[in-house]
Amino acid sequence: MKSVDVLADGRIARRFEALKAEGRAGLVTFITAGDPDPAVSQAVLNGLPAAGADLIELGMPFTDPMADGPAIQASSLRALKAGMTVRRTLEMVRGFRELDADTPIILMGYFNPIHAYGAESFLTDAREAGVDGLIVVDLPPEEDEELCIPALKAGVSFVRLTTPTTDEARMPAVMRNTSGFVYYVSIAGITGTASASNTAIDQAVARLKRHTDLPVAVGFGIKTPDQAAEVARVADAAVVGSAIVTRLAGGLDASGTLKPGTVEDVLGFVGELAAGVRTARG
Repeated sequence: MKSVDVLADGRIARRFEALKAEGRAGLVTFITAGDPDPAVSQAVLNGLPAAGADLIELGMPFTDPMADGPAIQASSLRALKAGMTVRRTLEMVRGFRELDADTPIILMGYFNPIHAYGAESFLTDAREAGVDGLIVVDLPPEEDEELCIPALKAGVSFVRLTTPTTDEARMPAVMRNTSGFVYYVSIAGITGTASASNTAIDQAVARLKRHTDLPVAVGFGIKTPDQAAEVARVADAAVVGSAIVTRLAGGLDASGTLKPGTVEDVLGFVGELAAGVRTARG
């Protein structure tokens, strides 16, 4: 039996339904909350939908982001140095929701900060702030009672990662309580490094579609509009994170001060990625 979304009436499901009606894939963008400081991060977050982001992943800074490459690790450290916390991350979402009631926001990170916050309190506050989903990379299906099941009961989707090493025997467990969409990590390893071949992505998406009716988003290693377009040709969404974070970091001078025009440059890059995604099936 294929897995289906138990939260089929939320923002994530509505957005993918709208994308399907438009006959195109979506662009999922990632930034780290508070990078390089809360004000700049809020400005980038607020500008992402107009730049072309269809869904937004907002990273919760953590001291030991083991699945992330150097670019996102560095962004987490900048954000933490600037005083970013889980509570302030939720405040960012609240600020965003004052301007945008429709674009889905998925918080991405690790369980330790959520556990420290208190899982029940976190879910209550996240839902109230306007969070639509969670990606918690270090909670396997065997730990679903910790956060996944409570999240679904609270009306927050729990997006699961799959990888090239997720075999057929493992797939039912991975898919069982997944909600919102399935995030296919197209390479084995950390973020922002190599890129998978188009053939490998085609085959992986087809395999996942045999196991689930959820949308499939593909990320890791997408750095250019052309790469985003290739992924959007077969997947339901292309996810770009490290390239955006790197673009933002490139706007910092040696003292860590943001150069003028950097926010506009980052959003312009997102616009280029969005254009690539939108022409993929044209």
